[in-house]
Amino acid sequence: RKQGLHITGELDSPTIELINQPRCGVADIGEYVVDGRKWNKNDLTYGFHNYSSDIPQADCRSAIRQAFDLWAAVTPLRFAEAPISSNPDIKIIFATGNHGDGWPFDGQGGTLAHAFYPPPNGGDLAGDAHFDEAETCVIHEPASNNPRDLVTVAAHEFGHSLGLGHSTISDALMFATYFGPHRYLHADDIAGIQSIYPRPRQSSKSSIGFNTFFNKAH
Repeated sequence: RKQGLHITGELDSPTIELINQPRCGVADIGEYVVDGRKWNKNDLTYGFHNYSSDIPQADCRSAIRQAFDLWAAVTPLRFAEAPISSNPDIKIIFATGNHGDGWPFDGQGGTLAHAFYPPPNGGDLAGDAHFDEAETCVIHEPASNNPRDLVTVAAHEFGHSLGLGHSTISDALMFATYFGPHRYLHADDIAGIQSIYPRPRQSSKSSIGFNTFFNKAH
């Protein structure tokens, strides 16, 4: 059983239907899989090379913030926006077609976005997330899988930026195929990311009203 399909050895209707669904451009490599690379620090910066033309800049920034917050809530990681001129750890780009990284986008449908694993993978591209500008993205939760929910797509790609591969569990955020809005982490997503970035145990000496390990991003 792979990506929610029963292995039949035939190109049956369920397989064809899944093939035709929009998906992430990162190759499938197995289970929820940790790539083996991770950031060697907990404070990470991200910056925008440009913004989606579909939504106001402030809304785009808010969607990206929400996507990072999903991962910050279950790890010791903290994410802060920084100017692109400061060479942030994770660079966010909206582009079409051949955009210089060797992985050209294919227009509307098909590949929605892709991201690069943490250093040393990809050299200067390590951690970066690229979104296909040919797709129509929104920040509300659409009733169908088109247009694309930017929070969902971004949160999935940032999973790769942090070191996660694709999950074989269809209910996981890190499943390769996009089925519509998915603004939460499945237990499989949490187990995967915490195997890379474990949360520190809460001290029994923490005073009431103050949690030493409060993980809200700033």
